[in-house]
Amino acid sequence: MTKENQWNIPPNAPASMEKHLCSAQYRADGTLLLGASSLSGRSWQGSVWIYSDPSKAPYEDLCKAGVQTETGVTDVKWVSEKRIVVTSDSGALELWELAEDERLLVNQFTKHDHDHVVTTVSPVTGASHAVTGSMDCRIKVWDLSQETVVMTYGAHTQPINCVACSPMEESLFVSCGQDGRVLMWDRRKPNKPASRIDVLDVKSPMCAPTTAAWHPHHRSTIAFGDELGRVTVKDFLGIMSTQVENVHNRRINGIAFSTDSSLLASVSDDCSVVVMKSDLQEVLRDRRHQDFVKDVCWLHGDSNTLTTVGWDHLVLHHTVGTATGTSKSSS
Repeated sequence: MTKENQWNIPPNAPASMEKHLCSAQYRADGTLLLGASSLSGRSWQGSVWIYSDPSKAPYEDLCKAGVQTETGVTDVKWVSEKRIVVTSDSGALELWELAEDERLLVNQFTKHDHDHVVTTVSPVTGASHAVTGSMDCRIKVWDLSQETVVMTYGAHTQPINCVACSPMEESLFVSCGQDGRVLMWDRRKPNKPASRIDVLDVKSPMCAPTTAAWHPHHRSTIAFGDELGRVTVKDFLGIMSTQVENVHNRRINGIAFSTDSSLLASVSDDCSVVVMKSDLQEVLRDRRHQDFVKDVCWLHGDSNTLTTVGWDHLVLHHTVGTATGTSKSSS
């Protein structure tokens, strides 16, 4: 006899969520995806959570689906409406799929192809491929349908901080490493796929770029954050001048354009969230996080609403006023 689930808790959802929230992303319909890790104890564990109502996060009993992972989660991304890619500190890429009215996460594959922590993942436009970067200094391109690595790149000499695939060109992606280099990759060029992007001029103090985000409508414009807390917006074709602003006083962990590209948000180890206009003029600064803020994501179709997560276990929702620059935030 099947036992009735009187509490309406999703099957396989963990009883509790780890403290450190590391990643967040909205699906097109507003469903929120979260990744969490314990980062303590003899063996690190992690979990993946889905909330149809983002205001209910991070309450475990109000999630739509959730699953425990065997190792710490470093990044999570939507690949399609039903599929999610997860990277871990064990060197693995995992593919999960929603089933049973989106109340169950089912593992499709787990592959340990990296030799160190996988720090970042970015799905390729079209949902059949993804790119990962790792502390093993390697970048790997995955064919998700074949569950295999189709290309490995080793141009960086230090761990990879971020990879970001172009939203318009499926063959292009950018990588940032602790070696201080930003590389543009074109998978159509097998002999020399990478070219270096000089993000800052020679007069600027050099430091490692930590995160990158493509402009959703300008195919040659990318925003970067770095270890000094600077935000840089650069057109790698040189059509527009490079903009640089000292936004934070510590490392930037995440950066993201709003879906209509009118606003740019950044989050940092200084525990603050900053939203800027296209000219990098600040319109919002929120300091309610009590620990490192690790990721930021914008609600699709709404240029004014964004969500941030951090190691303080807070999920904060922010709304930016369009006319006057006023703002409000909620947890």
